[in-house]
Amino acid sequence: MAEITTIARPYAEAVAKLAGETQGWKVWSDMLILAAQVAADPQVVALAGNPAIPAERVADVIVSVCGSALNADGSNFVRLLAENKRFNALAEISRLFEEIKAAQEGVLEARISTAFELSAEQMKALVTKLETKFGQKINASQETDASLIGGVVIQVGDEVMDASVRGRLQSMAATLKA
Repeated sequence: MAEITTIARPYAEAVAKLAGETQGWKVWSDMLILAAQVAADPQVVALAGNPAIPAERVADVIVSVCGSALNADGSNFVRLLAENKRFNALAEISRLFEEIKAAQEGVLEARISTAFELSAEQMKALVTKLETKFGQKINASQETDASLIGGVVIQVGDEVMDASVRGRLQSMAATLKA
C-alpha cells in the first residue's frame, strides 16, 4: 500500500495543481473517479496485464469507455499513465486527489474504524469532537474491524489515533517485552 501511494502521490499533486490553476476541482474529481472505475474493471485489468497489448491501446480503451466524460486534459492524463505503465495507481491517484481537494476546501477526511457499527448519534458526536480538535470540517467514513475487539482507530490525514483494545494490548505486550 505504501509503495502504490508513493507512486500515486506525484500524479495526484500534479493534477491538483492543474485543477487549482483552472478551478476545475469538480471536473477533475469526476474524471479521476470514472477513469479509476474503468481501469479497475476486470476486463480492463486483464487487458492492461497482457504484455502483448501495448499500453497505448489500453489507454485508448479507457478513453473510449469514458467517452465525453473525459476532456482533453483527462485523456492526456490517461495516456501519460499508459506511457509510464501506472494504470494500477489510478484508484490511489483518485483517492489522494480527493484528499488534496478536501484540504483545499477546508475539509479533512477521517477514516474511523470500530469493532462495532456506531449509531448515527455516536458518529455525529465523534465527528463534532474531531472538528473541534482539528479546527476544520471533517468528512468521516466508518468501517468495522472486528479485530479491534473494542474501541476506535481514527485516521485523519497522516495522524492515527488508536484507542482500540487491540492497540492497548499491543502496547502492553511491547512494554512487557522491553
